[in-house]
Amino acid sequence: MSLGTNNTAPAATAIVFEQPGNLELRSVSLVPPTSNQLVVDVESTGISTGTEKLLWNGTMPAFPGLSYPLVPGYEAVGVVRASGEDCQLKVGDRVFVPGASCYQNDIRGLFGASASTLVVAEERVAAVGELPAEQATLLALAATAMHILTHRLRQANPAQPLTLADIALQAPQLIVGHGVLGRLLARTCIAIGADAPVVWEHNAQRRAGAMSYNVVAPADDDNMSRKHIVDVSGSCGEHFNTLIARLSKGGRLTLGGFYNEAVNFNFAPAFMREINLGIAAEWVPDDLHKTLSLVQAGALSLDGLVSHQLSFEKAADAYPLAFNDPACLKMILNWNA
Repeated sequence: MSLGTNNTAPAATAIVFEQPGNLELRSVSLVPPTSNQLVVDVESTGISTGTEKLLWNGTMPAFPGLSYPLVPGYEAVGVVRASGEDCQLKVGDRVFVPGASCYQNDIRGLFGASASTLVVAEERVAAVGELPAEQATLLALAATAMHILTHRLRQANPAQPLTLADIALQAPQLIVGHGVLGRLLARTCIAIGADAPVVWEHNAQRRAGAMSYNVVAPADDDNMSRKHIVDVSGSCGEHFNTLIARLSKGGRLTLGGFYNEAVNFNFAPAFMREINLGIAAEWVPDDLHKTLSLVQAGALSLDGLVSHQLSFEKAADAYPLAFNDPACLKMILNWNA
């Protein structure tokens, strides 16, 4: 169905965080779509154990637009129901949607993906073809992994196109954290031709599932001179002093997680090593496109990362499980009847 000029506002069922720890399924009104927007019927959404956990437990630092009630989520896959007259995508196309701010009345769209229907600008989505929904839902995290490798190059020369060979030179020798993001980062390093990194993981239960790289307990790794370490664990405290002690002179520590506490480290060891400290934030469209190309070419696997799936109707059970059970690597909510 093409969108005409007199569009009525569609409705949806959405997961709404009324307040921290308080979740409701609400019938909500969406904004009327415009000529450059799509109406997408959602198949699956993912639950983020980083930012969404902070929204759930009320520990998210001050953030522009942050207030309750809000619709969480930035990992949605669905089918185009209607397409604006200025859009190239057609009805029936399957797309990944990295969130949407499309809610009327008192509902905030931060990040807005966890609903049965979304209204979103075409430029924000990516066509995923026949990629299974549970895999396509992971594309935001996969693009985040790519951004950890590309952001420094873009800052140095924003106009220069990035080749995979250039990106491979940014690959870390050590990744800290074997959650979904850590696994995707390790897989991406290998997919672009870099040497396989070592991954640290404190939780023995999460050391399984490596693909062509080694996962070890920190105490079992005696390498004290790495050029580049990436932390995606979200841990704070003395953690950073431990990582800095493992860097070579002039080495780089990249923070790729999200930290709700102060990031502290002792200055003297960092001074003696003359370390570089970097922060990788939000992925950009080119990161997503490069990642999707690797997936479609068969170089980057998204298999084995979704551990749990529930109906959206069981969202009240799904969120605490995703945040508190170490056995839950990635929770997907299914929206199809």
